[in-house]
Amino acid sequence: MAEAAPFYEKLLPALGFTRRAAVTGWLQFEAADAAVTAFFGLTESPEHRSNENRIAFWAESDVEVDRLAAVATEAGAGRVEGPMQYEQGYYAVFFEDPCGNRLEICHRVAVS
Repeated sequence: MAEAAPFYEKLLPALGFTRRAAVTGWLQFEAADAAVTAFFGLTESPEHRSNENRIAFWAESDVEVDRLAAVATEAGAGRVEGPMQYEQGYYAVFFEDPCGNRLEICHRVAVS
């Protein structure tokens, strides 16, 4: 948790999770713009293993993906892939947190 906390403390507010919640054993941030809010929380695995899934965050535009990719890189993201157009209507950046967990920030539009 000590290794990952500085990364998420920079990244999550940039993604809109601006209110830190006090939850014992967790690092948790919430979106502060609604009564019922979205949140992102993480806790430490006793074995310190990275997960085998990928968490994706939505961005409003390709420009926003670029901005958030820069925030993630500055925060210490590893194995950064992109940002780039992966297919028509799908622009994204993939990266890992300091513990090796895979994350994505993407902007998708319907293609006809």
